[in-house]
Amino acid sequence: MKRVNGIVALFCVCTYVCMGFYLPGLAPVNFCEKEVAKPSCPVRNITLYVNRLDSDQSVIPFEYHSFDFCIGSENESPVENLGQVLFGERIRPSPYEISFNEQRQCKLLCEKKYNNDPLAQKKMWLLRKGMKLNYQHHWILDNMPMTFCFINQQNQNVCTTGFPMGCYVTSDGKPKDACVLDSLTYQDSVSIISYDKKLQTTQVKWSSRWDYILDSVPHPNIQWFSILNSLVIVLFLSGMVGMILLRTLHRDIIRYNQLDNEEDAQEEFGWKLVHGDVFRPPRYAMFLSVFVGSGCQVLFMVAVTLVFACLGFLSPANRGSLMTFALVLYVLFGIVAGYMSARLYKTMNGLAWKTNVLMTSFLVPGIVFAVFFVSNLLLWAKGSSAAVPFGTLVVLLVLWLFVSIPLTFIGSYFGFKKRPIEHPVRTNQIPRQVPDQSLYTKPIAGMFMGGILPFGAHQTYYMFGFLFLVFLILFITCSEATVLLCYFHLCAEDYHWWWRSFLTSGFTAVYLFVYCIHYFMAKLTITGTVSTILYFSYTFIIVFMFFLATGAVGFLSAFFFVEKIYSSVKVD
Repeated sequence: MKRVNGIVALFCVCTYVCMGFYLPGLAPVNFCEKEVAKPSCPVRNITLYVNRLDSDQSVIPFEYHSFDFCIGSENESPVENLGQVLFGERIRPSPYEISFNEQRQCKLLCEKKYNNDPLAQKKMWLLRKGMKLNYQHHWILDNMPMTFCFINQQNQNVCTTGFPMGCYVTSDGKPKDACVLDSLTYQDSVSIISYDKKLQTTQVKWSSRWDYILDSVPHPNIQWFSILNSLVIVLFLSGMVGMILLRTLHRDIIRYNQLDNEEDAQEEFGWKLVHGDVFRPPRYAMFLSVFVGSGCQVLFMVAVTLVFACLGFLSPANRGSLMTFALVLYVLFGIVAGYMSARLYKTMNGLAWKTNVLMTSFLVPGIVFAVFFVSNLLLWAKGSSAAVPFGTLVVLLVLWLFVSIPLTFIGSYFGFKKRPIEHPVRTNQIPRQVPDQSLYTKPIAGMFMGGILPFGAHQTYYMFGFLFLVFLILFITCSEATVLLCYFHLCAEDYHWWWRSFLTSGFTAVYLFVYCIHYFMAKLTITGTVSTILYFSYTFIIVFMFFLATGAVGFLSAFFFVEKIYSSVKVD
């Protein structure tokens, strides 16, 4: 019986004694040789952990133990937090034994037999499928992801945090993708898995050991160039808004305030002409208030998360902390959603306060949870590690029903207790007829123009400082673009600005969704119906939350703008 030996080479980057500073919340760990062991540096094994396997051709990850690999003891498995479980991470100890500064060659790991037995054939079929779809290992050593370096087709040295689980040989006998191994197929075979261990001393400091991973992403100069492009757009919009406020509006307000007699009052034109209708409550005020409140909830969650991440409290080495922190904030900021929704609904003369409270509590979270639950059922059916366990689903429901909803009720209580926002002008009893609009002042044209500006550039930002700066640029761009278009529409005597201001900045999410479709078609190699459904399900959740956040920014900006300009003129 032919034996195929598989050798795995492990390269552990270490120093004699590791000391230094690290990211907040995580302390350095010392490893010593047996000969120099002491209480401050006891002898300990360096545990190599294995994580889930994923693929760029499928969005369905699998746990390490789903494949027929050599497995280690489950007793040392670390406890995963909520964020890790939601991301599908399943960290388990590996069978590889590593001691500090100890060399090993051809260490026997395990032995796998494959014959005509149905169970063995099923295991072999799953291994072949994983290799064909280029599933990647993700190993963790001393809380650091292990990297795989290779020469790509452009003759460049590329390093990734995952490495292929094996080599798939095509029908013409040629290896595919990253592996270059001689492969033979046998009816009955025994695979003896062994490994070598080689330790190499380097001068890398503890505080700098993440640099080699950060250096593998696009150069920061490219990110600065993209940010500068966005800043140019912000400055352009700021100049236009400043010109309107300092020149046009100031001139209009002075002219309007000088109209004292009735004859001059008949010469009103522009945005003052609709002062009796500009604060008329819109249709579907209930949904608008709920969407604005939910958007503020998402906005507060993102802002606070980025602030704590910039301060270093959400270290990438503390796995799952970012997702856990964001989820907890979203639950706690249910009080913001309730308050904003209730206050706005009362300002729009809404009377069905009970319906408003219930819709704020259940509408948006219910939509997100329904999509997430259906996606989770598909992952359960496929046996994926990304499938959230039943116990975690219960925890999510408890957070929603017994934490988020009561906080939303509390926020709504205080929102309805407050007096409605008083408008500077009275609303006429009879609605004014809106004149025919030109092409650029029609609602659809305004949404297309307003949504493209915040989406003017795309870039992946790996540092939270960059990400927070881009978040501020997005916030300012949405605000200024919406204010500009709102002013143009009011000058065209179109006072239907409530929903339009929300949809103008929220339309950025439509561009984001179109880009996700383009990315799926042009960049990804995802195959399979289930993977496609999962991709667009997760995309919908992200786009929907982005729509609410950007829509809330645009609406609140336009609301305060309209309140401000109409409080500056004299109206009989």
